Amino acid sequence: MTIIFLIYGLFIGSFLNVCIYRIPSGISIAYPPSSCGSCGHRLNYIDMIPVVNYIKNKGKCRYCGSPYSMKYPLIELLNGVLYAFIALKYGFTLTSIWYCLIISLLITISIIDLKHKIIPDSLNIVGGITGIIFIILEKTILTDSLIGAGIGLGLFLLIALITNAMGGGDIKLMAVLGLIFGVKGVLFITLFSFVTGAVISLVLLITKVKSRKDEIPFGPFISLSALMYIYFGNEIINWYLNIIM
Repeated sequence: MTIIFLIYGLFIGSFLNVCIYRIPSGISIAYPPSSCGSCGHRLNYIDMIPVVNYIKNKGKCRYCGSPYSMKYPLIELLNGVLYAFIALKYGFTLTSIWYCLIISLLITISIIDLKHKIIPDSLNIVGGITGIIFIILEKTILTDSLIGAGIGLGLFLLIALITNAMGGGDIKLMAVLGLIFGVKGVLFITLFSFVTGAVISLVLLITKVKSRKDEIPFGPFISLSALMYIYFGNEIINWYLNIIM
C-alpha cells in the first residue's frame, strides 16, 4: 500500500508541476497539452513518467536537448514521499485520500507563493470545496469546522490590519485550514506557522540568503505547519498536555 501511494504521489506530483507553472499565468491546466518549454514539442506519456524520465534523459528534453530544472523531479519526489508516509500512518482510508489531496494543494500553494508571492484564489477555493466534501462524507462536527474557519480568518485578518505584513491569500488559506482541521487544528497551525517562520527567517538572515528588506512569503510556513499537524499534531498536543498537567 505504501508503494502504491508513493507511485500515485509521483504522478500527481507531475501534475502539480503543470499547476505551479500555469495557474499564476492564467493558463488552463487542461489545455493545451504539455510540451517542452524550449522547442515546443508536445510531450507524450513516455516523456511524462515522473522522476524516471528525468534520470533517463539526464535532465534534458529528448527532442531538443534543453535542460529541465531540478525542481520538477524534486516536487514529484516530495509529493510521492509525503503520500507514502500518509499510507504508513493512516493506512488506506478516506482520511488518507483526503490528506493526500490537502498535501498536494499545500505543495502547490507553497511553491507558487515562493516564486510569485501570491496564493491564487482558485487554490483556496479548491481547498474549501475539498473541506466541505470531507465534512459531509465523514460527518464531522460542522460547528467545530465553522468556528475554526472563523478563527483562522479573524486572527490573520487582525494581524494583517495591525502589521500590514500579511496578504489576502494567507488570510483565506487560514480560513480554509480552519474549516478543514477545526479549532484545535487552526490554533496549532497558527502557533507553529509563526514559530517556524521566525526560525527559518532568522536562519535566512544570518546566512545572508535574505536581507531585512526582502519580502519573505508566509504561505510556505502555514503549509509546513499544516503538514506538521497532519503527521504529528495529536502526538505534539498530547505531549504538551502531559507536561503541563
